Amino acid sequence: MDASKQKAIASKGGKASHAHGTGHEWTASSAREAGRKGGLASHGGRGKKAGNP
Repeated sequence: MDASKQKAIASKGGKASHAHGTGHEWTASSAREAGRKGGLASHGGRGKKAGNP
């Protein structure tokens, strides 16, 4: 599937979820928390304790 077709399908899904009231809206704090969790998960096996920067 080419990228433009995939993007169009994803866009329809996103619009439908927001119209239904189940779409997600990122806030600065929720984005920050998600990034923190991702960083802990991706770097967790490098000898650092989880939760320590």
